Amino acid sequence: MVYDPERARRNDAVYAEHQQALAAGEKRVLRTTATGELHSYANDEIGFTPGAGQVQVSTWWGMGIVTAVLGLLFVLSFFILLGPMAQDRPPYWGALFVSALAGFLTWYCFRMARDEYRATQLRKERGVPKPGISGHLPGEYSQ
Repeated sequence: MVYDPERARRNDAVYAEHQQALAAGEKRVLRTTATGELHSYANDEIGFTPGAGQVQVSTWWGMGIVTAVLGLLFVLSFFILLGPMAQDRPPYWGALFVSALAGFLTWYCFRMARDEYRATQLRKERGVPKPGISGHLPGEYSQ
């Protein structure tokens, strides 16, 4: 990476503004944008962070697809659970674990998709740049 003194100056200014906002009691998050510059985001502008311990999907509609697939697994697991009852056999209780796991993951991914959608709309409304794909900051700005 090439050192850009103009970018470093802008990043220092954003960092100083961020520290002032924190001192004033605002809840802010310092992150790099998709272009690599720093930006101080309000908590509701972030959404989810791909590549930071969560899924590798970076858009709300991508997370919606993951939610739909998990929802389908949730429904399918109930057919597996209750299917044997149609033939006068006891339910297949082993599928209950899959049902519970798929149900939880569907709920979790839905919430992430919803939060990212809301954050995307707020960023558009406020003219805020898209956050980068990593939550890591350059060393001199780490908090």
